Parts: sequence; structure tokens; C-alpha cells
Amino acid sequence: MNGMDRTWAIEQLGSFIHMTEYVASTTPGVFGSFIRGREEDIAGQAQVVEQILDRATPRWREQMRYDKRKWQGLRQVASRGRAQLERDQELREKMGENAPELSAAELHSWIWSGAKSLWQSGHYREAVEGAIKKLNAETQNKVGRRDLSETDLFKQSFSVDEPKSGKARLRRMKDDGSDTYKSVQRGAMNLAEGVFAGIRNPLSHEVGQELSEQHALEYLASLSVLARWVDDSSVEALS
Repeated sequence: MNGMDRTWAIEQLGSFIHMTEYVASTTPGVFGSFIRGREEDIAGQAQVVEQILDRATPRWREQMRYDKRKWQGLRQVASRGRAQLERDQELREKMGENAPELSAAELHSWIWSGAKSLWQSGHYREAVEGAIKKLNAETQNKVGRRDLSETDLFKQSFSVDEPKSGKARLRRMKDDGSDTYKSVQRGAMNLAEGVFAGIRNPLSHEVGQELSEQHALEYLASLSVLARWVDDSSVEALS
């Protein structure tokens, strides 16, 4: 939840909770209770609420219970989400868990966009695989190569060799001939090799085995580092 405007998010959730409250009719001769807000207003606010919940409580869809009264299922998880935002800092301090947070939604955009839909449904292994595919595709796009993928793509892209026709290079820093330049290029190649050899390949051979949420998040964090290196690199190509 790092980076989220908590005050704003709490207000948005509170607005939705207020709008979806059932209140007794005040019209003479009309009995029963009615939802407070207008349908079109509630529907619009629900879009905002769902995005907040994706950040505050990513597994909220699993927690939502069926309620025959319209909007009440989402209202319940919105109430839980609001409590989470209001008291998160207090809970972590009192329970001795006031450690830095890592949110999947705040990883590099390539990684989260590749993983998001599967992550939210609890398919963590497939989410990691989706993030790897997205990273591979974005790297191909950046260097203009479709003839290579995965380890070979990154190895050639971060090579310290001069670019050749149809073989652009990624430079994490200006080539000044220093050991630092060679080190950061080699580091990117080695991390990419580790990602595909240590994460991608085992996942492809363990189709029936699910990852825990924590392990999947750690994998996504590794991918995010590599994605940022690619995204921040300059492209060196023959004109």
C-alpha cells in the first residue's frame, strides 16, 4: 500500500458504504427499506472501490460473500478494506510487524500488468509466468528483436559488444570503458539467466504445483528489478 493516499482511499470506501446502506422509506404510505444512493452513482463508485481493494486487500474477491441484496457483498469487503487502511499502521506496530511492505501492485508496471488478473484470482504460479512473458515481450519490443527470447535475448541485449545490424544493445550506463560499466552489464545478463533458469524453467515443468503467495511475490520482485534495468537502459543501435 506504499504510495497510496490512505485518507483519500478511506473517504472513497466510506462514500460507497454510505451510498449502499439500506434505509427505511420516509415516503408516507410506502413501507420497506431502500438503498440510499442512486444506481448510476453507486456503479461509478464501485469502480473506484474495486481498484482500492486491489491494492489494500488483494484477495478481497475470495472474501466476498453472496448477498441477495444488491451491492451488499461488495459493501462488506469495502468495510473490511476501510478498517484495514484505518488501522494497518496500528496493527503492525502493536503486533510487532512494523516492517517495510512490498506490494505486488507497486512493482514495475510490466510485471504487475502481466501478473495482475491471475494474481487476483489466486493463481500465483501462472501469474509469475505471465509476468515473465510480459517482460520478455517488452524487452523484444525495446531492442526490436523477435528472433530471440528469454536468456539469449537478454544476453545479447546487455552484451558489451558493439551493436550490429539488427542487433541493438541495452546500456545501463554510458560505455566509459570502466569496470563499473562492464559490471552492471554483466549483472543484468546474470540476473536474466537466473530468472529463466531458476524461475521460468522450473515453473514450466511443475504445472500441477502451485506457489505460495509469498514465494510468488518474491519472484515478482526479482522480475521487477530486471524490468527496471531494461526500461531504464538506453538503446544503442546502428543507424
